[in-house]
Amino acid sequence: MFGNNKNVFWEALLLTLVVFILGLLLGVAYESAQLEKINDYYAKSENSLMDMVALNSLVDVENTTCEQIAESSIKFANRIYEEAIILDELEEAGKITDDMKLAHKKYDLLRTFLWINLLKAEEKCHPEENISLVVYLYEYETDDLAKKATQKVWSKVLYDLKQKKGDEIILISIAADTNITSLDTILQRFYIRKLPVVIINNKIVIEKLSSVEELEKYLNS
Repeated sequence: MFGNNKNVFWEALLLTLVVFILGLLLGVAYESAQLEKINDYYAKSENSLMDMVALNSLVDVENTTCEQIAESSIKFANRIYEEAIILDELEEAGKITDDMKLAHKKYDLLRTFLWINLLKAEEKCHPEENISLVVYLYEYETDDLAKKATQKVWSKVLYDLKQKKGDEIILISIAADTNITSLDTILQRFYIRKLPVVIINNKIVIEKLSSVEELEKYLNS
């Protein structure tokens, strides 16, 4: 009787180990698949950004207009905003590991590069009167549940604003706590005291947000 109980114990232990190892392997495989998707999106977006930068560098060349730059900026910003939504869904579906954080930082750097390119374009071209730039800066690695809830609300408001305004706004979402030196340098000019914040047209800093209508008051200003 004692021997049978001992066999049952070892069989249960073995089964537990097998299930644990299989679960671990499946988790690793799932995360690898998610990272592969993210890196694939990133590679395509990086190519699009380089194309846009090349176009912007031709602004002084005959037949290259500021309207073309605005069009390319909107197209690229829309692409990486849509991919940001996909990235968030992929992250929420699994554990956020160091590899996932690195992939997220690569996208934040891409978005920062877009913002810098738009700042440089402003020196050559006056912003289109019917297009507003909206930059959303948030905290990525916060453990503060209240802040996480606030950022979810802000993300929803900005999503609704983008759906309502479409190509009338360029919306860029960037995690501002990932130690990107170029981003930190830009933020110094805005005297950011806390996150999240929204910066409109590189002039207006909004630290409290509740509705789409509230944001609309500042567009094109």
